[in-house]
Amino acid sequence: MALPSISSIGATVSILIYFFSLPYSITAGENILHQSPAVRSRRPMVFPLFLSQPNSSSRSMSIPHRKLHKSDSKSLPHSRMRLYDDLLINGYYTTRLWIGTPPQMFALIVDSGSTVTYVPCSDCEQCGKHQDPKFQPELSSTYQPVKCNMDCNCDDDKEQCVYEREYAEHSSSKGVLGEDLISFGNESQLTPQRAVFGCETVETGDLYSQRADGIIGLGQGDLSLVDQLVDKGLISNSFGLCYGGMDVGGGSMILGGFDYPSDMIFTDSDPDRSPYYNIDLTGIRVAGKQLSLNSRVFDGEHGAVLDSGTTYAYLPDAAFAAFEEAVMREVSPLKQIDGPDPNFKDTCFLVAASNDVSELSKIFPAVEMIFKSGKSWLLSPENYMFRHSKVHGAYCLGVFPNGKDHTTLLGGIVVRNTLVVYDRENSKVGFWRTNCSELSDRLHIDGAPPPATLPPNGSNPSRNSSSDVQEEIQVGQIDLDLQLTVNSSYLKPRIEELSKLLSKELEVKSSQVSLSNLTSKGNESLIRMVVVPPEPSTWFSNGTATNIVSRFTNHQIKLPEIFGNYHLVNYKLEPSRKRTNKIIVAIAIGIIAVIIGLSAYGAWLIWKRKQTSIPYKPVDEAIVAEQELQPI
Repeated sequence: MALPSISSIGATVSILIYFFSLPYSITAGENILHQSPAVRSRRPMVFPLFLSQPNSSSRSMSIPHRKLHKSDSKSLPHSRMRLYDDLLINGYYTTRLWIGTPPQMFALIVDSGSTVTYVPCSDCEQCGKHQDPKFQPELSSTYQPVKCNMDCNCDDDKEQCVYEREYAEHSSSKGVLGEDLISFGNESQLTPQRAVFGCETVETGDLYSQRADGIIGLGQGDLSLVDQLVDKGLISNSFGLCYGGMDVGGGSMILGGFDYPSDMIFTDSDPDRSPYYNIDLTGIRVAGKQLSLNSRVFDGEHGAVLDSGTTYAYLPDAAFAAFEEAVMREVSPLKQIDGPDPNFKDTCFLVAASNDVSELSKIFPAVEMIFKSGKSWLLSPENYMFRHSKVHGAYCLGVFPNGKDHTTLLGGIVVRNTLVVYDRENSKVGFWRTNCSELSDRLHIDGAPPPATLPPNGSNPSRNSSSDVQEEIQVGQIDLDLQLTVNSSYLKPRIEELSKLLSKELEVKSSQVSLSNLTSKGNESLIRMVVVPPEPSTWFSNGTATNIVSRFTNHQIKLPEIFGNYHLVNYKLEPSRKRTNKIIVAIAIGIIAVIIGLSAYGAWLIWKRKQTSIPYKPVDEAIVAEQELQPI
């Protein structure tokens, strides 16, 4: 992957949105560029945009601050959600949302720079092939279109509200607005809630070609999912993101407040400055030495912006030149090599034959972001370096010049293995270095209690699973498809170890657990786990089977860090009667075969007997008396 230099962008964002009984609306730039899986030569990144000029449907830049009483804020629930995919391989992280009744599952890109959540609609005439089936409003009993009114832009028939999003890299999304129940998964304390979202009818550019289904908008705007939940008093006005480290992927997202670590570093964020989440960055230190820069260099355009939809970091030209020079000075003994793409000039170094990430801090310097308050946020090499995709043991700078644009844009690489809290209620952003794969345990963040019944098996609501655990069945086999955030080549020699660990966690015999069908999915792995009863003639009770699957859906199975994070993709419960029927059929066939064989043999004996009992007259001999043919 490689980066083109960035010129000043005068793109405007056309936003046609529905607002909730407000006398004004907002026009806001949204900044995402998602890499197409088919185009690996392009480096996924985000271009900052200029705002459209105010018009009759826009309001001032000032965004009303939502405040809750602290007592109310403390008592509100939060939603803990897993993150999937990999920042550098996929260009984004996703989380899972379920929309409708029955719920339909979607993999949505986590983007703090977007203010609307959208998924492809079943009647979309120009939508790409994504990870999950399109949303089918007609199959949801709780779906309602947002009807045309004076506060929104309407379709041509003046029946339904519509939206449109246009991005700087020339991708776009447009469709209709709908309202339905949105569910946040089994780890959420938050029950399913009604929310407005976009149902896409047209996708273009990278939005069309990406594997993820759509976007979950966490930005500052009335259609933002965070704003909707806050406005209803369901969560406190904050959320947190924690991206996994190099070669690990995954992570966590928390909607709502929780008890922050006492040593978390906070800095001010001015919502009136821009519609993006900004921080008051004033300087950078490399190896303890502050770069010789005027602090105002980080205050251009939108200031220093954090955006979870951006992959790398982009500094104003002067800041980048100073940063690159300081890093190269500290690693001058290293051999400098070409980047992974010859079309772009990357700053890359050959470290050693070893590819151990833990050794990077001994080779590359520590970097600190300095805030106006005087506090600093320490970065490790994985927060500004990325692994060379073609040369083993080589690494490249993940920080680039931003061309004529004077915005400092800090993407996901900068916050790997860092919990970032967007405390919107107090206009602050906090940073805390941690292992994001163990965030829940380290902070003791409680999720929802294990569900009494399992979620639907599969994302297509029209498909009824025969393995519905609400049915009282005797389970003869449990099939679990697991996705792990480690690559398959790493996992393959450790299959036996993983199988034993899983059986130990489930408290079953190792012979009851088997792993198979290991396949690669980018930097992650898919594997089939089969759990059977201790004896062929026995079965799992309905409750036992439900408990086993729930332990995976609720991430109660603890694995060592070397296996990364896991996610239950699918499951199937095989009723024991299926196994029993097969045995009965086999036995029946065997019995029938024996009966047929015996019958045939008996018929042959009878025929033989008849042949030997026919009177025989020898030539020239007298007839032998009959009694002489009988036994004595």
